[in-house]
Formats: sequence, structure tokens, C-alpha cells
Amino acid sequence: MPTDPGQPKPAPAETPGAATAAELAHVGEASGAQWLQRYSSSLMGVFGTPQRVLVRGAGCLVWDADGKEYLDLLGGIAVNALGHAHPFVTSVISSQLATLGHVSNFFTSPTQIALAEKLLQLAGAPAGSKVFFANSGTEANEAAFKLARRNSGPGRTRIIALEGAFHGRTMGALALTAKEAYRTPFEPLPGGVVHIPFGDVEALRAAVDDTVAAVFLEPIQGEAGVRPLPEGYLRAAREATTAAGALLILDEVQTGIGRTGKWLASADAGIVPDAVTLAKGLGGGFPIGALITYGEQTSHLLTAGQHGTTFGGNPVATAAALATLHAIESQGVMENARRVGEQLRTALAAVDHVTEVRGEGLLIGFDLDADMAPAAVNAALDAGFIINAPGPRTIRLAPPLILTSAQADQFVQALPNILATAIGAIE
Repeated sequence: MPTDPGQPKPAPAETPGAATAAELAHVGEASGAQWLQRYSSSLMGVFGTPQRVLVRGAGCLVWDADGKEYLDLLGGIAVNALGHAHPFVTSVISSQLATLGHVSNFFTSPTQIALAEKLLQLAGAPAGSKVFFANSGTEANEAAFKLARRNSGPGRTRIIALEGAFHGRTMGALALTAKEAYRTPFEPLPGGVVHIPFGDVEALRAAVDDTVAAVFLEPIQGEAGVRPLPEGYLRAAREATTAAGALLILDEVQTGIGRTGKWLASADAGIVPDAVTLAKGLGGGFPIGALITYGEQTSHLLTAGQHGTTFGGNPVATAAALATLHAIESQGVMENARRVGEQLRTALAAVDHVTEVRGEGLLIGFDLDADMAPAAVNAALDAGFIINAPGPRTIRLAPPLILTSAQADQFVQALPNILATAIGAIE
């Protein structure tokens, strides 16, 4: 674009050879153990001790500070939908950052508008639906919590969530989260949230009446060990909330954006929710979250000044999300997630010590016959695989959606030795 001669010229770009982020951090000058010592001296301990110091990634592989290679079967907890350093996504991010990085929400940008339009299309949202952009899944759920509060009226004060639910760790999202270990240190939390038994349709119907503002549901509970809601539960929830005048809000932060082989895990339920939250895979590794409200009535619940964010929907984040969605659409990524996910689930079910396999697409949980899941995580790291233990007997896999059949086979073939090592560690 030609520049206006009456305007100041833009600052020159950095000259070739400018320092990279890795060089600024002096990566390569310290071992993993030295980095971890520095970590403990400078960062808050809310995550415990990191398992490794990772310095580079490509596709489904990452490398640590000591040069060891790992097959990443966790994908940053379902975030790196296209793996690491995807060339198209990184090029779009770099180009956008070099063009326009941040403008605040006194302004908008073409990427913000285009992404909102794209999400409404992919979500099958009706006319009048709207999008709010945040920076994370927790923030998207916090916005949804406020949306629920706006569905108020005489006596309408309760919000329903499920036992085992995880919706985030800020105060509103934490009130929706069921795990007592997360909740208790920060009570009193925002009031009115009631947790009902997971998957129990009769308990749901009994709980939802005209005192309920909203029902929050994850189609598959990821942090609880990849637990899908029973067939028909979402339809029952839609019927109950519609009858009571309550909102049905679906948390698809972990399950959305192709993770289950569909844009939304709820896509086949035959319902239209009032709102959906997204994040994780949406930015392909770049932080972004979104709240989609469905239809005119719901989109008008939050009006000017009732919610906001400084960074949400910035040009770089929305460009990253547009690039991610384009790559997923154009490169057969969701079909790969369905095919390789089915291959993995079938193979895992035949492994000794595996008692149950759950999930859809490339969000997979499997249970073991002893409390060895944390030991299995450690054994897997030593063997060159990154996995996760959301419970003492449960392993979760949420790899990049580009995981190959050969890479899936590589893990399954290594798993018996990993479990044998874990058994030895706990005996």
C-alpha cells in the first residue's frame, strides 16, 4: 500500500540477523536441570515443577533443552491442533504482527470481523448470533457466566453445572468447576452454582426449574478423564432449559475446533444451544478464546460496557485463528482426527492393563487397572512420549490433529513397556 507523503514514515523493520527469541533467552547455554533451577527461583510454583524444559517443536515432535526428542501426545492440552511451528500459521502470524499488532477495542480490524463471521458459519448459528473474543477458555467461560447472570428475574438465581466439571480457575469459572481441591482455598466463590450428578438425566430434569438462569455442560469432560455425556443428554438438557426459560451453555473449550473430528463435539446432538465457549485449538497455539451467543435474544443479554477485554480479539490472535481454521478445513485435518483417533482407541483397548477406552476423534482417555497413571507419565517421558494423567488410573491423549497412523502405532507399541515400568515404580 502506498504511503501518504504527508504522514510520518513507519519505523524501519529490524535488519536481517536481528536476535531471535531463543537467542535473547540464551537457549543452548544451559542444561535442562540448570533451567529448572532458574525456574524455581523466578516463577510462582502454581504448576509444580515442570516435567521438562522444551525448546523447539516441529509437527508432532518437540525437543528439550538437553536435545531429547518426544512425540507430543498432549498437544499443549488440546491446544496445538496443527502441531508445532505449522508453516502457514506461523507465516500468517508473522505477517500480521509486522502489519498491525494491537489496536484496543476502541477499534476493530478486518481479521476480527472475518473470524467472527467464520465462527458463526462453522457453528451453524442462526441470524442475530454474535461473538465475543477473549484470550483463553477461562475468560470465555467467565464471559458466559456473566451472560448467565444477565438471564435474571424474580427468583432466577441458580446456575447448574455437573459433578466432575472443569470450566477454569478465575472466580466465576471456578465456581462452575466441581473439584473441591481447586475451590476450597478461594471460597466464598460467586454464589448460586449447584453441581448435579454427571450424566443423570432425571437429576437434570429435577434440578432445572424457573429458579435456574443457565445450565453449563461440557459435551466431553476432559479434565475428569475424557468422559462423554450419555447419548441423549444434551437433547434432554435443551428440552429442560427451554421449558424453564434457562440458558443452555456448552463449554467446548477442549472439545471444539476439530478435536473430536467435528467443529463442535455437540454438532450431532440435534440441538441449538444458547451459547458456546471456545479456546485451546482455536488459535493453533496462539492465545485466543471466544463466546458465541445464538440468536437475537441471547446476543442482547450483554450490552455495551457490561463486559470487555484489552487484548481480546486483537489482530494477531484473530489472524492466527483464521489461519488455523483455514488449514483445518483445507488439509483434511478433521478426517485425519477421526481416522487416527479410531485407530488409537481400537489399539489401546487391546493393551494389557487397559480396562476402558473413551473419547472421540483425538480426545482420548483410557483407564488402567492400578493407580499407576502418574508413574506411566514419567515412564512415557523417559521413553520419548508426552501424555497426561488427569486421575490416578486415567491417561489422557490430546495430540495434534495431524498425528499420523505411524506415530499412533509407535506409541501403542511402546505402551506395554511403559506400563511395565510404571508398575515396577509403584510396587
